[in-house]
Amino acid sequence: MELLHLKNLDLAGKQVFIRCDFNVPMDEFGNITDDRRIRSALATINYCLDEDCKVVLASHLGRPKGEFDEKYSLRPVARRLHQLLHREIKMAEDVIGEDARKKAAELKEGEVLLLENLRFKVGETKNDPEFAKKLAEFGEFYVNDAFGVSHRAHASVEGITHYYDNEHKAAGFLLEKEINFFGKLVNHPVRPFAAIVGGSKVSGKLEALENLLPKVDKILIGGGMAFTFLKQLGYNIGASLVEDDLLEEAQRIMERAKKLGVKFYLPMDVIAAEKFAEDAVSKIVTSQEIPDNWMGLDIGPATVRLYREALSDVQTILWNGPMGVYEMERFARGSSKIAHFVADSYATTVVGGGDTADLVQRVGVDDEMTFISTGGGASLELLEGKVLPGVKPLMVPKEDVTL
Repeated sequence: MELLHLKNLDLAGKQVFIRCDFNVPMDEFGNITDDRRIRSALATINYCLDEDCKVVLASHLGRPKGEFDEKYSLRPVARRLHQLLHREIKMAEDVIGEDARKKAAELKEGEVLLLENLRFKVGETKNDPEFAKKLAEFGEFYVNDAFGVSHRAHASVEGITHYYDNEHKAAGFLLEKEINFFGKLVNHPVRPFAAIVGGSKVSGKLEALENLLPKVDKILIGGGMAFTFLKQLGYNIGASLVEDDLLEEAQRIMERAKKLGVKFYLPMDVIAAEKFAEDAVSKIVTSQEIPDNWMGLDIGPATVRLYREALSDVQTILWNGPMGVYEMERFARGSSKIAHFVADSYATTVVGGGDTADLVQRVGVDDEMTFISTGGGASLELLEGKVLPGVKPLMVPKEDVTL
């Protein structure tokens, strides 16, 4: 897949609209707790500033309901951008209103304007053409550097591209890096290639599993999704999370793995508890014998040892989804131990964004990973073999691709 390249645009002195992903986690006081997504956008922003561009930045934050909500304001992002770019960041009071338009019109070369949260307008998530057209008025050029939302057909991601020809739009450096990395990972991995797939539900990972099966040598299953497979095997899973409507799909995946010669690993033991709470009574039980009314909330120590052994000889590891309910400390041990082992591995290690990126950052091994994606849902859809709505308009037409 070849994308329209930022360096091929004639940007000098022009006004550029850059869609970023500044959807960063914050504490209850509005302090940014992880600025990875902001730092990841700096290369594209600085390149445009070096071209003496007037730069208009846009992003969403959280899930406001189409109206202003102070809790989701991008003002903390503006402050962090000021610290990272070492220059003034002009902050619009609205998205496409009078204040935003006035400040955009007054921008000088080398200045940066940040619009307010795009999702303060319902037209963003509805991919409203009129809203997209108004956004397009903020820049002579459009750059998408928001990989984390490129699987969404939103106005600032997909709709806006219809107002720019191929000489006036491109992928930013981060978006291009993510797409190229996952392309090489899935299509040309160094073997043996293992995928660790966790998270709560099979339904969210079904297509990714289907697409990964012919490409990997080993698949290690963890998290709540494991119990659908375990139930299909006839195990007593107690009150653990299960998707009964996907039992046949789980069987089909296991049979296909066997047919393809892919080693398919499921938990041998789990940490089970009577309820999901910090003060709950918990114990280690085998996967076959989870007591009635108890639920499995983490992989057990025998599974950790098994998975470490399975990963010991691989050259490429893709990890998407935690091994348990890592947000609660007493059920985070399995995920934490796997994170440390993956970080210490000599393999190429790729973390598929979302909860897994949050997990490795909490454990403190994020700097040891080869690559951490900025988008959980987007990386998952790439693994499913899909062309993302925000990427498709930025692909070089086939007749223009040079071989």
